Amino acid sequence: MHKSLQFILVGLAAMTGLTISPTIAAAQDMELRVGPGGVGVYDRDRDRNRYDRYDRRAPRGCDPNDALDIARGEGLRRAQIVRMSPRSIVVQGMTRRGPDRMTFANRRGCPEI
Repeated sequence: MHKSLQFILVGLAAMTGLTISPTIAAAQDMELRVGPGGVGVYDRDRDRNRYDRYDRRAPRGCDPNDALDIARGEGLRRAQIVRMSPRSIVVQGMTRRGPDRMTFANRRGCPEI
């Protein structure tokens, strides 16, 4: 009776080990996140291709939305882009004193000219 109980326990342990090992290997690509929206499953490999396509050597200029945000932050109300060229972006709007315009270089960071 003692030997048969040992064989049953060893058999159960072996079956449990076989069923758990593929589950652990498959779960490495998934991540469980708990946040304000509840519990969610996140796939780690989902965004990997996005970073592979990123090229650091590509020239990046000033984004027009960034130029508008900077102009609004400087106090320009009803700001709108008047002119865009390969070298500059001109944003026009209103201040307390009346109409005004700001010119930004079309480089990374949108420096004001």
